[in-house]
Amino acid sequence: MDIDLSKGFYNNLDTNFEQALEMSNKEFTHKELVSLLQDGNIPQKQIAALNFDYVKTTDDAKILLSNLTGCDGKIREAVALRINQILNTSEETITIFSPIAAEKIADASIDINANICRLAVDSAIILKQDKIFAQKYVSKILVFTNQALAELDKFIFRDKKYVINKQLFKLYWCLEGIKYFQEFIDEKELEKILTICSEQKEYTIREKAAQIVATSNKFPYLKNKFVNDENYYVREAIN
Repeated sequence: MDIDLSKGFYNNLDTNFEQALEMSNKEFTHKELVSLLQDGNIPQKQIAALNFDYVKTTDDAKILLSNLTGCDGKIREAVALRINQILNTSEETITIFSPIAAEKIADASIDINANICRLAVDSAIILKQDKIFAQKYVSKILVFTNQALAELDKFIFRDKKYVINKQLFKLYWCLEGIKYFQEFIDEKELEKILTICSEQKEYTIREKAAQIVATSNKFPYLKNKFVNDENYYVREAIN
């Protein structure tokens, strides 16, 4: 089947829907799926990602990873889902992705879409068995964590709430990644991050920090602090 990559999906909603429905009912070769992910428009890339059949080479993995960030959210979410599914298929796929995926997976872990963040963190957990991947992933997550904390520290009450919430969202997902990779983080650096997070006004940040403390025998004073937190969910997280 020949695919016309120049065919637009943006004439009107009816045309968009009809053409997307037509594509969803067709079977594509692996080569066609790769071509769509390289040069397709938004619906084409989304459908190609959801139908991407296998990853057997580094090039296969790279074409998926290249669409995990920096493009439309529909594409990013479809790619994040398919990568996670593929990583669950075999050890071979983990071996293919782990040398090249750390930075892209870390970037996706702080996407503006929580579904993508969840899928990216879950994929990182699968890839964690490769220590080099884990170290690279953690390194970037820590950069994002410290950036978010620095930005939050600069905000004052006059700052727009959505700007603050953006950094809180970013920090929340950084902490979610840290929760599963804390053994790769220097203890003093981890303690510093958790201590700062324990002082955040936003309870979801304290709750996430408490979850990390709860999985460790370290930082007893932080555990005691969270046990006595004013918020029910934070207290429950440490128990």
